[in-house]
Amino acid sequence: MQKKFENGTFMTDAMLSCRTLYKANGYSEEDFSRPVIGICDSFTDVVPGHKNLRLLSEEVKHGVYRAGGTPVEFGCIAVCDGVCTTHDGSRYSLPSREIVADSIEIMARAHRMDGLVLVGSCDKTVPGMLMAAARLDIPCVFLAGGCMLGGPAFGAKKKSDSTCVTEAQGMEQAGKITHDQVLGISEASCPTVGSCQHMATANSMCCMAEALGMSIPGSAAIPAVYNDRVRAAFRTGEVIVDMVREGRSSRDIMTPEAIRNAIMVLMATGGSTNCVIHTCAIANEIGIPADQVMGWFEEYGQTVPLICRINPASHEFDAEDFYRAGGIPEVVKQMKSILYTDCMTVTGETILKAAEGYRNLYGGNPDVITSMEKPFSTLAGLAIMHGNLAPDTAVAKPAAIAEEVRHFEGTAICFSGEDEATAAISQRLVKPGHVVVIRYAGPKGAPGMPEMFKPMKLLYGQGLNKCTALITDGRFSGTNNGCFVGHISPEAAAGGPIALIEDGDKITIDVVNRTIHLHVSDEELEQRRAKWTYTPPAVEGYLRRYAERARSADQGGILD
Repeated sequence: MQKKFENGTFMTDAMLSCRTLYKANGYSEEDFSRPVIGICDSFTDVVPGHKNLRLLSEEVKHGVYRAGGTPVEFGCIAVCDGVCTTHDGSRYSLPSREIVADSIEIMARAHRMDGLVLVGSCDKTVPGMLMAAARLDIPCVFLAGGCMLGGPAFGAKKKSDSTCVTEAQGMEQAGKITHDQVLGISEASCPTVGSCQHMATANSMCCMAEALGMSIPGSAAIPAVYNDRVRAAFRTGEVIVDMVREGRSSRDIMTPEAIRNAIMVLMATGGSTNCVIHTCAIANEIGIPADQVMGWFEEYGQTVPLICRINPASHEFDAEDFYRAGGIPEVVKQMKSILYTDCMTVTGETILKAAEGYRNLYGGNPDVITSMEKPFSTLAGLAIMHGNLAPDTAVAKPAAIAEEVRHFEGTAICFSGEDEATAAISQRLVKPGHVVVIRYAGPKGAPGMPEMFKPMKLLYGQGLNKCTALITDGRFSGTNNGCFVGHISPEAAAGGPIALIEDGDKITIDVVNRTIHLHVSDEELEQRRAKWTYTPPAVEGYLRRYAERARSADQGGILD
């Protein structure tokens, strides 16, 4: 049954019931004559990158009201790799991405929202939100929470960051500093809220969102505590209402060409290795298969130079410096000769026009963002690796690997999981010339594919980052440096060659030529495989379901 109103429109009984319940929250009949804009933020007191998101959501609401919309706010979970550093906790990080995407889909479709503003930060929340946007195909804008400011100088770094405390622990283990000094850097290295200061996964994914066209120009890199961050939130609220009225949906923005732009920008800026797995997952939502995405990463990994120097590619500059240097708009302008410059952004402008119209308040810095003609390195920021150890690919980050260890030969020292490796490194059992092998850390094996940033940081603190290497079927933080290769596929739990390595085996890693090779004959490997056995870890709840359905890292770690 329908009721006719004075303006001539009709309303079903279900719609009337819906509005009645909305009115219980204080909304009026007039509110429903405007676009209803969902504002999803991942605020939590647990994660510093999300502490300011409630404030930003309030500013988004003001922008929505200014533009003539009706905002409705809801939340989603946020897991931080840096906070959940225990093995049991870190296994939940990557799987949380699917929960973020699913929960946003449920809220938006169940409540028939006209558009969404996704307010988030940090490693898995951002890709989960972008996956939801692609899946829903309604007007969506992503708003980053912003990076934290750097702490005082520490070691070789001009400004300390959130991972310096783990480096300091490695220094303490090597007898270089005292425990009081470790506690001191713990107090000082994270002086504000915001996502971690380096080009790790959080800032890389926020930059990727802007490169995709899903954020307003210049907003990805604004520090969390800058007033420009608040202005960006207000403007985002205005833009989403315009998108709804003009009929621009997320898939109008997130096209195959936009995905390619984002990959090129990741290469040029030295983005996190985690972005490879997340890009595959996001592209899957618009029907692009993972092997095609990996092909783009391989193509641009051989043609796009590194034009940005941000920690860990530099010990001098961090994410705040990247913002002051012009952020993604400056990168786009420098890369316009190779980008698909007519891709649309959420503002309705092309990505190049939006970049050219952006006003940098700080004048830029060529020591942070340079030109394509004078790159900081001809090697791209990320490299897709191949070899008998990685039949289905692996991922390295040349931007964070010193030139002297981009070709590394060493002998294996093997560990089943991060905890076992961390304990051995802490006990000084890893020596120069070792290739640390951490296996059974993939999507199924852990399960959940935790990050291996702590072992790498301990090696750095002990002074072993340029005389050892680390390979794993798990993931890495974008802030790791040293010689490292992650996402080795197939993973050990699936019977990949990494499961067959034995202590003392010779391994060669060649990041320049993108190869990783185990110097063991095929015949010997077959003999080892015949003896190999595997018992999945005993897990319950969501991790059990994730392990049963998760695809490999080269497939984006998505669920079947």
